[in-house]
Amino acid sequence: MTGPATQVQDDSDSPAIVWLRQDLRLDDNPALAAAAARGGPVIPVYILDEDPESSPLGGASRWWLNRSLEALAGELARRGSRLILRRGPAAEVLRALLAETGAGAVFWNRLYDRQAIARNRGIKAELTEAGVEVRSFNAALLNEPWEIRNGAGLPYRVFTPYWRAARALVAEGPPPALPARLCAPDAWPAADDLAAWGLHPANPNWSQGFSIWTPGESGAHAALDRFIEGPLARYAGDRNRPDVEGCSRLSPHLHFGEIGPRQIWWAMQSARDQGQGSDSQIDSFLSEIGWREFNHHILFHWPDLPERNLKAPFDAFPWRDDAAGFTAWTLGRTGYPIVDAGMRELWATGFMHNRVRMIVASFLIKDLMIDWRRGERWFGDTLVDADIAQNAANWQWVAGSGADASPWFRIFNPVSQGQKFDPHGVYVRRWVPELAGLPDAVVHAPWTAPGPVLARAGVDLGQSYPHPIVDHALARRRALAAFADLKQRALTGVPEESE
Repeated sequence: MTGPATQVQDDSDSPAIVWLRQDLRLDDNPALAAAAARGGPVIPVYILDEDPESSPLGGASRWWLNRSLEALAGELARRGSRLILRRGPAAEVLRALLAETGAGAVFWNRLYDRQAIARNRGIKAELTEAGVEVRSFNAALLNEPWEIRNGAGLPYRVFTPYWRAARALVAEGPPPALPARLCAPDAWPAADDLAAWGLHPANPNWSQGFSIWTPGESGAHAALDRFIEGPLARYAGDRNRPDVEGCSRLSPHLHFGEIGPRQIWWAMQSARDQGQGSDSQIDSFLSEIGWREFNHHILFHWPDLPERNLKAPFDAFPWRDDAAGFTAWTLGRTGYPIVDAGMRELWATGFMHNRVRMIVASFLIKDLMIDWRRGERWFGDTLVDADIAQNAANWQWVAGSGADASPWFRIFNPVSQGQKFDPHGVYVRRWVPELAGLPDAVVHAPWTAPGPVLARAGVDLGQSYPHPIVDHALARRRALAAFADLKQRALTGVPEESE
């Protein structure tokens, strides 16, 4: 390392820079807590590093980040501190800040994707050589990905045995809170203006429907409280129902680190102790936290997960190049109401119910036979909770090409899925209002309705609402035939460990 940063003093009275990323909270933030415990001034920094080698930040994520940084700046101000914003390559920005502030330490919380790991290693080596104290911590997971191994010492590829092993290693006791005040430096370094980063959409502003969200640490804890006080009691049954408030909606808060999994874990233990949810409901919810952990475990050990099939035989699958079908899917104009409702909810709010995510993904992959990576990229741009590990692993789960994958021959029927999980069409009528007048019996399959029923509901198929862009029964047979051909050529999946 060259330049003035080599002259920093390595002592506990010098400032410590805390490099914040997907850990935008104060409590249960190990890097921030360690910097505060060090005794000197603490300089919290967020760097907008738009590295071309990394996955670009999607539009919905940029909206959330803008609000989350605003909230974090306010929380820091209440503790006598500030949030320093800088834009540029992280290594260059940190060099400059070390030179400007005389900081003797840089702390951060870990990320687990390939690009972040490589960047962190390079920065750590450079700063350490320059005499800067560098420490990293786990703020994002209950357990580090390398801590959970099977009996053979290998990473898990099946969720159930993974979660059995992982939950037994969760640390006891609730996470510590941050001190009420943070020591400030004598002079703060210059900071960028958040508005100048242009994270909020403009011309057009497509985010009006995002007002349902409250990004930030306070918003995350309010969402957790609402979940515990309401949906938790019925979670195991309602979690698959997009027509009711049955989910926690904590995923974007978790992704941006506004709340940590340890905080959720101990909130669930407290709820259990206070009788706010039965063991079965709480365990069902915690298994979803476990699935998130499992996906990070898979990404860490198979870092090309977002680009490559985990099961290599799927590399030979005959994906179709169907531009019209993909466009209809993105617009919510497939002619299948539950699919269209999900895609419209996504565009309007940056979110989609988890059961519906599986339905729309199955439709793209298996009805249209479009490569799962195209869907993964679309979700990456439009979801407020777009997360590299969750997005890639879940798309591969549906495709059948990933770890602990749904078998290829499990092809969701969009009509029966709608009838089962949205039995009265509440979800469809909300997001596909042109079908609101149809009776429950046909709202998930409007093409089956008699002409007079359609007329009374004001539905003109092919005009006000499209005909199905594909016949599901025929599409299912086509997909199964393609998979059978793959098997016939001895290209079935890799062996997996037993439970």
